[in-house]
Amino acid sequence: MDFAFGPEDEAFRREARAWLEERLTGTPGRRDWERELGKGGWIGLGWQEDGYGNRRADLTRQVVWAEEYARSGAPARSGHIGENLLAPTLIAHGTPEQKRRFLPPIAEGRELWCQGYSEPGAGSDLAGVRTTAERATDTGAYRITGQKIWTSLAHEADWCFVLARTEPGSTRHHGLSFLLVPMDQPGRVEVRPIRQLTGTSEFNEVFFDGAVARAGHVVGGEGNGWRVAMSLLGFERGVSTLAQQIGFAEELGRVLRTAVATGAAGDPVVRDRLVRLWAELRTMRWNALRTLGGSEGPGSPGRAGGSGGEGAPSVAKLLWGGWHRRLGELAVQVRGAAAAVGPADRSAALPYELDAAQHLFLFSRADTIYGGSDEIQRTIIAERALGLPREPRGRP
Repeated sequence: MDFAFGPEDEAFRREARAWLEERLTGTPGRRDWERELGKGGWIGLGWQEDGYGNRRADLTRQVVWAEEYARSGAPARSGHIGENLLAPTLIAHGTPEQKRRFLPPIAEGRELWCQGYSEPGAGSDLAGVRTTAERATDTGAYRITGQKIWTSLAHEADWCFVLARTEPGSTRHHGLSFLLVPMDQPGRVEVRPIRQLTGTSEFNEVFFDGAVARAGHVVGGEGNGWRVAMSLLGFERGVSTLAQQIGFAEELGRVLRTAVATGAAGDPVVRDRLVRLWAELRTMRWNALRTLGGSEGPGSPGRAGGSGGEGAPSVAKLLWGGWHRRLGELAVQVRGAAAAVGPADRSAALPYELDAAQHLFLFSRADTIYGGSDEIQRTIIAERALGLPREPRGRP
């Protein structure tokens, strides 16, 4: 089960590969690299609309680009939240003015975004958000007060799309709005990086103390935030899952080579785990291709569900989250005692240094939590896909 790549797709692959090889010299800064991608028109390939500085590409060519990007070893993207989450949401729900204002800077790699959803008391239970947005009677602008947490790349972002409560006294899914908030508001927006086990700080706490969002920067209309927020989550897992799996395959290859070098591959239990991981990764790829192949088209709200139905994104998250975590555990197991020792090549970049296997083991501990915990994904599958009775809810 796979996409059939035709001659034109292979020509597109050669173009993408040549472009990446030509420009991947040295170590480009993250913002510089986003602008370089924008100049090449490589941002926004899957958007339903063009004319914002992006190329248009069908689903097959999006897969080609994702594969080539992953194989090239190109830097991790800083702009993927704006490109893959906010932009399709604006195309589906935004006003013409919002599209003209925000899509070109995303396509050109000039403005970076972060996602203001989770809060200390509302992580997987997103409907419990308590951040408020009070509308001024004179200007119509919103003043936002509250805290968001686990906000990826907030320390680099220019803007944040924030789910906030605009109707006083409202609860759960009601009275929420989807607001576009500039991060450059000294004294009103504070970002505090969260240091992780790996020593890095991709996640952040964000505090809003009267931060201002314009009246025209509400997506989908006031009070419709839950519908817009859920639509955005439908875009979260699409073609990018294939690129993720290519990265997984490279990590699995490194673990396999280490197992051979250390002799751990001689252990039949280790061999069994390696084979099982390889087979599961192939299954995940086939499932992703099946889901994408049955979608309504690139950039459409149904893209994440596709032929797999409403629970398909949750099934995919369960599969890869647990798989990656087991890979991290095996990566240190095949190293033996050496896995407890830091690398000889050290730098002052981090408070402590980790090699690739150690980083994989520690970072993947969170894979079954972020992006919706395994427990939440199982509930979604049970209730929405299988139609089982809803889990009893306690009183708030």
